[in-house]
Amino acid sequence: MAENQTQKRIMLVDDSPFIHKALSKALVPAGYEICGTFRNGLQAVEAYGNLLPDLLIMDITMPVMDGVQAAREITARYPGAKIAMLSAMGDEDILAEAKEAGALGFMTKPFANDELLAAVSDYLTK
Repeated sequence: MAENQTQKRIMLVDDSPFIHKALSKALVPAGYEICGTFRNGLQAVEAYGNLLPDLLIMDITMPVMDGVQAAREITARYPGAKIAMLSAMGDEDILAEAKEAGALGFMTKPFANDELLAAVSDYLTK
């Protein structure tokens, strides 16, 4: 485990249990702690203040509340929140809207584990 990754806490928000599992399989062996997994943006907004993760990885398209709206609400309450969006689509308008809502950047699905880990390391240093 790299020293700079020692127990960094990551919160996962995606409506797909498969994505939760894939992210966990990449992140946990690399020394990260998954501090919570949620299925929609509303759950993320409600849980964020209790968990205060080092990084939030969140899907854009989800039921109940999408990732852009959740990012907007979380960054309004917690201006230092580090949020990385995960998306299967590369729609430039949506990506720009997410960035405006406070997202640090984007990872696309499907992802390669080495690219995911490099992006996570980068977001944690921002």
